[in-house]
Amino acid sequence: MYEFNLVLLLLQQMCVFLVIAWLMSKTRLFIPLVQVTVRLPHKLLCYITFSIFCIMGTYFGLHIEDSIANTRAIGAVMSGLLGGPVVGGLVGLTGGIHRYSMGGMTALSCMVSTIAEGLMGGLVHSILVKRGRTDKLFNPLVAGAVTFAAEILQMVIIVLIARPFDSAVNLVSNIAAPMIVTNTVGAAMFMRILLDKRAMFEKYTSAFSATALKVAASTEGILRQGFNEENSMKVAQVLLKELDIGAVAITDREKLLAFTGIGEDHHLAGRSINSQYTWRAIENDEVVYADGNELPYRCSLHANCKLGSTLVIPLRGENSRVIGTIKLYEVRNRLFSSINRTLGEGIAQLLSAQILAGKFERQKALLAQSEIKLLHAQVNPHFLFNALNTLLAVIRKDSDKAGQLVQYLSTFFRKNLKRSAEIVTLAEELEHVNAYLQIELARFPTQLKVDLQVPDEFYFQKLPAFTLQPLVENAIKHGTSQLLSKGNIVIRAYRQHDGVIIEVEDNAGLYQQSGSNTCTNSEGGLGMSLVDKRLRARFGDDYGISVSCDPDYFTRVTLHLPTGETAC
Repeated sequence: MYEFNLVLLLLQQMCVFLVIAWLMSKTRLFIPLVQVTVRLPHKLLCYITFSIFCIMGTYFGLHIEDSIANTRAIGAVMSGLLGGPVVGGLVGLTGGIHRYSMGGMTALSCMVSTIAEGLMGGLVHSILVKRGRTDKLFNPLVAGAVTFAAEILQMVIIVLIARPFDSAVNLVSNIAAPMIVTNTVGAAMFMRILLDKRAMFEKYTSAFSATALKVAASTEGILRQGFNEENSMKVAQVLLKELDIGAVAITDREKLLAFTGIGEDHHLAGRSINSQYTWRAIENDEVVYADGNELPYRCSLHANCKLGSTLVIPLRGENSRVIGTIKLYEVRNRLFSSINRTLGEGIAQLLSAQILAGKFERQKALLAQSEIKLLHAQVNPHFLFNALNTLLAVIRKDSDKAGQLVQYLSTFFRKNLKRSAEIVTLAEELEHVNAYLQIELARFPTQLKVDLQVPDEFYFQKLPAFTLQPLVENAIKHGTSQLLSKGNIVIRAYRQHDGVIIEVEDNAGLYQQSGSNTCTNSEGGLGMSLVDKRLRARFGDDYGISVSCDPDYFTRVTLHLPTGETAC
């Protein structure tokens, strides 16, 4: 009967112990404990946490025959299981010294046994880690079994060390069963609390990842098209739907770009920023959380606004400069969870990357436009001068042919006015090339031959404007015009695998490949380089231009394009 009452008293003590553990599990303090402790800061936290539990187990113990029946073993064994031998040994030493300081017949033996219990938990930790079975460390049955063995060891140590011997044996006979049962059950239940915390953490992490992926997929490319009111509103609507919060706003450094959710009747896009928290986030480049409690929040636009808290996160652009903010709102009496805060900051980084990528792409496009304009400036004056001289010579001999040349010249310059970013059909490109070639043929009627090998099925193939003409011009200017014999230009198209191949070939063979001395002259230059960059920028690195050369026989420039219209 005495032992049964002692078990009940120890179980009451253990319940207090576990309630404290459960309350602590609701804090961030327990997060490092739900995984195998490896890093030094986590080991230190493990030591402090379980040392406290070890001391509490002694402090709340029951004084029996100049000794203390306690639940100290739970803290010692758990520290070893989760932290390893060093942590277990240190926690056992700390708890043991505390027990020794309280005196009594079993002071020394209890100190030694507490250290041994911590080391036993650490030994099991090392064995399971070496075997790759770290999952077993979080098994309540394992925790209970190790504690069971540790308590038996403690009773043996008390009998061996405590004196007088008869009193030690009598004490062990009275407390052994209650302490073994209580500590075994307590360790298993403590591990169950940690497992619940781990499961909840993994659940939130999975929810975070799933939401982040959905937001990333739904907002992909929107802000790449420009950081403006229209695109910001599209993003804000996605965030409101996916995050399940009161409202979402997006600002630049001066005004509100978008607002959706509760309060959208008075938070209007286009208004200047007047929130002190937004200005603080922009000026200090920091996340501002006004929860309405520790940091008061009140809508600056409407006295009866239902929003009660806000999280303001900076959006960063080039050189990490703040270019605006994303603002998440909750209604009164509903606070942001930590997962929402973390998710909000992650989304802000995602949107910042989109804005920066979009700006880079627009700058890249502007650079390409500038390069094309430079190419036009280089080509047109020289070509116009030669064309007018040719026209002057033809007028004297054949007025009808001169009229045709004027039409070709008109077509050539009209095609040149197309923007390089514009998508055209291969038929339109060939019309541009034909206008150029007719003028060149008028200049060199006996020195140039053009062979077009393009089946009708390819006439609707899409490609960027001003793609073929620079390549044909290179073939003549740097190839056939250097020959004493007749030059031959071949333009052909055919399918290859899942793409379309267009080739421009001359019979000069004067292209000089990089790192090769097999060809004697250089074709290409700015025009061919720009065509290659434009194709790769639009379609990817699997497409673009390649060049092959057989010295003095041919140079072949090959365009690799995706099939049909969808790629454009």
